[in-house]
Amino acid sequence: MSKECCSIEEKPQENGPNTRPSPKDKSENKTEDGHDHDHSHDSGEKTTVQHFLPAIISLTLLSIGLLLQYVLKPDWLNEGLRLALYLASYIPVGFPVIKEAWHSIKHGDFFSEFFLMTIATIGAFAIGEYPEAVAVMLFYSVGEVFQAMAVQKAKLNIKSLLDQRPDEVTVIENKIPRLIKAQSAANGQMIQLKPGEKLALDGKLITESASFNTAALTGESKPRTYKSGDIVLAGMINVNTLSLVEVTTPYEDSKLSRILEMVQNATSQKAKTELFIRKFARVYTPIVVVLALSICLLPYFLIADYEFRDWLYRALVFLVISCPCALVISIPLGYFGGIGAGSRNGILFKGSNFLDVLAGIRHVVMDKTGTMTEGVFKVQEVYIREGFNKDEVLQRINTLESKSTHPIATAIREFVGPVIHTEVQNFEEIAGHGLRGILDGKEYLAGNFKLMDKFNIDHQIEHSSISDTLVAVAVTGKFAGYLTISDQIKKDAADAVKELKKLGVNITMLSGDKTAVVKEVADKIGITDADGDLLPEDKVTKVKALKSGQKSVAFVGDGVNDAPVVALSDVGIAMGGLGSDATVETADVVIQDDRPSRIPMAIRIGRETKKIVWQNIIMAFGVKAVVLILGAGGLASMWEAVFADVGVALLAILNAVRIQHKNFSSNK
Repeated sequence: MSKECCSIEEKPQENGPNTRPSPKDKSENKTEDGHDHDHSHDSGEKTTVQHFLPAIISLTLLSIGLLLQYVLKPDWLNEGLRLALYLASYIPVGFPVIKEAWHSIKHGDFFSEFFLMTIATIGAFAIGEYPEAVAVMLFYSVGEVFQAMAVQKAKLNIKSLLDQRPDEVTVIENKIPRLIKAQSAANGQMIQLKPGEKLALDGKLITESASFNTAALTGESKPRTYKSGDIVLAGMINVNTLSLVEVTTPYEDSKLSRILEMVQNATSQKAKTELFIRKFARVYTPIVVVLALSICLLPYFLIADYEFRDWLYRALVFLVISCPCALVISIPLGYFGGIGAGSRNGILFKGSNFLDVLAGIRHVVMDKTGTMTEGVFKVQEVYIREGFNKDEVLQRINTLESKSTHPIATAIREFVGPVIHTEVQNFEEIAGHGLRGILDGKEYLAGNFKLMDKFNIDHQIEHSSISDTLVAVAVTGKFAGYLTISDQIKKDAADAVKELKKLGVNITMLSGDKTAVVKEVADKIGITDADGDLLPEDKVTKVKALKSGQKSVAFVGDGVNDAPVVALSDVGIAMGGLGSDATVETADVVIQDDRPSRIPMAIRIGRETKKIVWQNIIMAFGVKAVVLILGAGGLASMWEAVFADVGVALLAILNAVRIQHKNFSSNK
C-alpha cells in the first residue's frame, strides 16, 4: 500500500516566470511551522486489483484463521501457529502502515494516523486479540484505498477536462508540411490543422473561416465559427475544414497553459475551514494519545479490581476511534470536488478559499461591457462637422483606435476598414476617458465626452439624450464630431440576475459608459442599482463603500480598467474569454465562456461545497464523540472503533464525492 492517507493537496509549483499568484494574502496557506503537513496519495497508475491486492491477501488469510479457530478447531492449532497465521494476514496491510509511521516519526510527526493504528494493532496483538488487530488494520487499509481512488479520480477528472493539447503540430515551411514538437513551435510559424484535430497553441486564423469546438475551454458544446484574423486558442478542435493558424503565443504562455496552472495551483490555496481542521488534527491527536494512556493507567490508582488487560483494550479502542482520517481526507476532497465541478462548467476557482468566500457573498457588483453585454459593438451613426474631411478623420481615428484592444476600437476598425496610416506619435490611453495621439502633425482625441472636457474642447452637444455609446472626436483642439455605437445584451444576462436574486444576492452595475446607456441595460435585465460615467477610481470608491457596510462583495469584470476593483473585492470574478490578461490574472475566479449565468452557478457551487464540508465535520465529530465515550467506558469493542474510524471516513468521502456529480445549472 502506498502513502494513501489523509490529504489530497498537491505541492504548489515553483514560482517560475509564468507563475502569477493571486494578489490576495497567501500567508495563511501554510501551517504554523511553515510547511504543509502532506501525506500524498501517490497511487500512480495502479489498477483496481493492484490497489486491493494486499487487502485481498490479508482477508483470505484472516478468513482461514477464523475458520480454523472458531469452526474447525483442529488439535494441532496451538497458540504459536495461531499467532503466526494472524501475523501473516497482518503483514500485507500492516507493514506499509508501520513503515509510514516510522517515516513520519523521522520527520518529526510523532502523532500521525499511521502511528495511532500501529500502536493500537500491535497492542491488540500483545493482549492476544489477534483477529481484531488484523481486522482493524485490514479495514483501515481498505478505507485508505478507497480514499486514494477517490482523490485520484477527482484529479484525473480535472486533468482530462483541461489538458487537451496535442504534443505535436504540423507546420508549413516552404509549402511543405512538417511534424514538430508543439513546445518548439515559434511565433509566426504556420500550423496546418486538419478536421477533428486539436489546436496545440494560441494563434491567429489565416483561413477565411473555420468552425471550432471550444468545449475544452468554455464547456460549450455548440461549435463557434471564426473568421480570418480572429484569435483561436489551444485546446479548440477544428470541426470541418483544413485550416491554417499563425502561432502568436509560445506553448507555455497559451491561455490553456495558464488555465492549467491556475487549477494546479488552486489546491495550494486552502479554505479557512480546511486550514483549521489540519491545525486541529495536529493538536487533537496528541491529546487523544495522552487520554488513551490515562484510560489505561489511571484506573490502577482509583479502583480496587484493576485489570491491566481490560483497561489496555479500552485504551486501544480509544486510539483507533481517535484517528482523524474522516476529517482530514473528506474536507479537502470536498473542496477539490468543488473546484472540479467548477472546471466542468467552465468556472475556474484559483483556490478552495474562494469557494468558501463565494458561499457567503451577499452583494455582486458587475461591469456592463463584456460582462452583461456581448462587448461586440457596431457603429450605428457617424456625425462629422462641416469643415472636416469625413474620410480623413475616420481614417486617422481608425489608426488611433488600432492601438487599443477595447471592443469599441474593434467596432471602429470593422466599420472603417484596414488601417492605412500606422505612425502614431505620443500615443496615450487615458483610463476612463479615451485615446490621444499625434498623426501627421495633428493632435487627435477619441473617447467619451469626459475626454473632451478634460482637454477643454467646446462641443455644445447634449449627449446625455443619446442612448447609444458615443465616441467623441477632436482634431487640434476642435470638436470634429462623434460616432454612435451600440452593444447587445447577452442572452443569459437577465436569467443570471433572476438567479442571483433567488440566492438572496444584491446586484449593482458600475460602468465607465454613459449613465443613460448603463441605466437602459440595467432596466432591461432587472438591475435597479446602476451607475455610469465612472472612472476606475470611482468604481474602487463605490466598492469600498459597499464593503464598509460589512457585506462580502464580489466584483465581475473583464477590462484592464477593472483589475484594481477586482483585486479590492472579497472575490474577483473575471470573464476569461473576452477578458484582458491583467483582469484574468488578478481575479480569484475565472469564467471561461463569458456567460453571466455562470456567476450564480459559481455561488451555488461554493455554497454546496461548504454545506458538504460541514456535514462531514458534524458527522465525524458526532460519531467519534459517542464511540469515544463508549470505548472509554468499556462498552465499545474494536469493531465499533473500526466503524467510527474507517466507516465514518468512507461515509464522509462518499458525501464529498457527491459534489462532482451534482447538476448546478439551476436551483433544484
